[in-house]
Amino acid sequence: MTAEEMLARLLYRDGLMLVIDKPAGFAVHRGPKGGDALDAHFDALRFGLPRAPALAHRLDRDTSGCLVLGRHRKALALLSKLFKQGKVGKTYWAVVERSPGADEGRIDIALSKRDETRGWWRKPDPHGLPSATTWKVMGHGPGTTWLALEPLTGRTHQLRVHCAEMGWPIVGDTIYGNAPRQGGPALHLHAREVTVPISKNKPPVMVAAPVPEHMRELLTACGWIDQ
Repeated sequence: MTAEEMLARLLYRDGLMLVIDKPAGFAVHRGPKGGDALDAHFDALRFGLPRAPALAHRLDRDTSGCLVLGRHRKALALLSKLFKQGKVGKTYWAVVERSPGADEGRIDIALSKRDETRGWWRKPDPHGLPSATTWKVMGHGPGTTWLALEPLTGRTHQLRVHCAEMGWPIVGDTIYGNAPRQGGPALHLHAREVTVPISKNKPPVMVAAPVPEHMRELLTACGWIDQ
């Protein structure tokens, strides 16, 4: 990713934080297998500061949308605290297979690691970490449903596992859903909005990321109108 491409993905900037529009298919940081990662390109977002910004949280490789960065150590510590305390509001849009059969609801399914060889993968486990997600139907398409998902906890792969366990996996999910490993659709999960109470004396910062190209067709079929 060039510096110009990174700058074009900037959604919000102030003295403490940045919000960028993360592209799908791009890991936010380098894993044990190496390879390119988004944080290797953050130097383009210094805007005069001595250090590049750093990740305040993470998104899956295949998830697109709002990604929050701290601009310096003090800001990063504050943001990390807000995320850990659950004070940052997060709304994801997903296109799932089939339909939940209701207009809204809440999922409470505890999660744990699937096994030690699959570091990021998760499984339902009554003895695992408590995990909660609220959901709301935004529209329906042929064999699909557009959902707004709000994770009340921040477990790895939480939304993907929760949707799959409820019987409506996210379109394009090759791990927990029905998508083929090769040649299928990309994961239809997008971090649409983030609300960050970064300042005590000002209203929370609300940022929305545009719908990515790979989700436009199915979202349109579910009733989404591009404005």
